[in-house]
Amino acid sequence: MTGFDVITMGRVGVDLYPLQSGVGLEEVETFTRFLGGSATNVAVAAARLGRTAAVITRTGADPFGRFVRRALAGYGVDDRFVADVPGLPTPVTFCELFPPDDFPLYFYRFPKAPDLEIRADELDRPAIEAAGVLWTTLTGLCAEPSRTATLAALEARRRTGLTVVDLDYRPMFWDSRDEARRWAGEALRHATVAVGNAAECEVAVGETDPMRAARALLDRGVGLAVVKRGPDGVLAAHADGRTAEAPPVPVEVVNGLGAGDAFGGALCHGLLSGWDLPRVLGFANAAGAIVASRLACSAAMPTADEVAATAGRVAA
Repeated sequence: MTGFDVITMGRVGVDLYPLQSGVGLEEVETFTRFLGGSATNVAVAAARLGRTAAVITRTGADPFGRFVRRALAGYGVDDRFVADVPGLPTPVTFCELFPPDDFPLYFYRFPKAPDLEIRADELDRPAIEAAGVLWTTLTGLCAEPSRTATLAALEARRRTGLTVVDLDYRPMFWDSRDEARRWAGEALRHATVAVGNAAECEVAVGETDPMRAARALLDRGVGLAVVKRGPDGVLAAHADGRTAEAPPVPVEVVNGLGAGDAFGGALCHGLLSGWDLPRVLGFANAAGAIVASRLACSAAMPTADEVAATAGRVAA
């Protein structure tokens, strides 16, 4: 193998999602288990689309850590960059389902998540440099040593190729929005692509209007800014002046939590394929919509044929 198509870096865990919708966790009687964590889900999404993918992360040395490795193998994601951290449990995440747009998350990442224990001196820099896409996250910057490791991975790319910062702001992981904005700015200095929704863009660059947010991200030096607009579709702006939008894909929403990760994996696939920007956005939007119509995140990631069929129906 000359290099992975996609390497993601960051959060991993086990999702325990309720089999009852429209009720709080205190009333839920049964749950089902899935591989989870945003960066991990993006790797799974890319692998389902036929890309070679790996994830840089850490788990606990426990049964759920073993489940993570087994699940990664089952989805075709290489686990060579996954290591155990003795003494820290593999995180568990619960959610509540209140379709179409309310899905509260409850993270159990105590006393500290192992995926925040990624260390710069443990990184395989040649593999990172050779990857078609490096996908990093704002969450990876919320604590040391993951912060230094994430910045080291970004620096190893020397702002070349497809080097992504996913502005996945989760307020419970940060002391303040100002701190998150500071480190988002540092990461964007090394990235070629930025991806976020309006709320995440507000944290990173102080803008919620999609076009102003995209331009503010471009001003930070990225070559492509992608602003997800939820039910209003998605907008992207390129440093060369090109812009594109994709309309929303109508679906009956079951669980919206994995849609952004499916979008991310499909975005990587489209950019690696060299497609034009409208086609990339339409494909990624369709992938996100498919997953929003399903309960799971990782297990729900669609194949390229499924996404192409959905995108084709929308275009027609």
